[in-house]
Amino acid sequence: MTFWNPSSPPSPLLRRFASLLEPLDDAALERMARDASLLTRRHFGNAVRMFAPIYLSNECINSCTYCGFSRENAIVRVTLEVAQVVAEARHLKAQGFRSLLLVAGEHPKFVSNGYLEKCVAAVAAEVPSVALEVAPLDTEDYRLMVRAGAEALVVYQETYDPEHYAQLHVAGPKRDYAWRLACPERGYDAGFRRIGIGALFGLCPWREEALALARHLEHLLKRCWRGQFTLSLPRLRPCAGEFAPTHPVGDRDFTQLQCAFRICFPQVGIVMSTREPAHLRNALAPLGVTMMSAGSHTEPGGYTGQGKDALHHTVRGRQVALEPAAAAQGATEQFAIADERSPAEVAAALHARGLDAVWKDWDPGILGEPALV
Repeated sequence: MTFWNPSSPPSPLLRRFASLLEPLDDAALERMARDASLLTRRHFGNAVRMFAPIYLSNECINSCTYCGFSRENAIVRVTLEVAQVVAEARHLKAQGFRSLLLVAGEHPKFVSNGYLEKCVAAVAAEVPSVALEVAPLDTEDYRLMVRAGAEALVVYQETYDPEHYAQLHVAGPKRDYAWRLACPERGYDAGFRRIGIGALFGLCPWREEALALARHLEHLLKRCWRGQFTLSLPRLRPCAGEFAPTHPVGDRDFTQLQCAFRICFPQVGIVMSTREPAHLRNALAPLGVTMMSAGSHTEPGGYTGQGKDALHHTVRGRQVALEPAAAAQGATEQFAIADERSPAEVAAALHARGLDAVWKDWDPGILGEPALV
């Protein structure tokens, strides 16, 4: 496998991208915003694809200093049964969603032995588009997910700085930087038609992180040229463990960041989740966003209350009895969302800005497989 080489000289595209990240005045930022909006309309029209995450489990074997699911945090945990995952999916389907993202903490004891494959197959029977954001797998295991019905893979490198990555990931299999970095290529080789990558902004200086992310994206567009790529630029949010961003990114810099990616990578989808507040999502949606979540919950069972009978604490890998008050609150979320509007409210806000909320843009019937409504 050919690995991305961050020490190679920057291409003309990356040099242009770097120039767009330089400090600039308001007039220059407004010009960037206009260019980004025009490019988005040219390549994607007015469509914004709607999706929602379903958290399967918040169990995790990794010790990551910035994550609410970290093994070190004494949080309320649960892993949903397959039937409970289906109940969550049907709830979201009733709200209009036809694209769902299955998310799970990284713990082989709970998310293993065919569990993920069963969840994918069950949800794929309900909606036409199923994406995965789970622990990195090998190519053969990814093939099982594709055969079960998953059509997209999402994996964030978190930070591209190897030294800082090692400091943030204290223990667990996630410490393997290279294994995670090669994950999108393994997913592509396994047959995923869409691949989503990203970095978690707030861990390292944003310009350096953006340049590394752009280099990785450029590499993948060449290496995995048959695939479709999306890009996520999530900023850190409050979570269990109370990790404070060491390099916070303000709204103005965040706007410049999104516009720079749109201008240099006009064919790549850009995802904006409910991590961002409503007013900012409204303002940035016309400038490059092509995928948006809405009404999200970042804890297992968050939509319908599934799994409440199996809630427990896990402290350093050991299950501990749960206090009644903690059980009443439900499972702990990975992070606090910022946009709490309903899916219908988000769709209406997009429509008010001349954009179309698209609930379904893919069906297995395109490949000759049974179609889903």
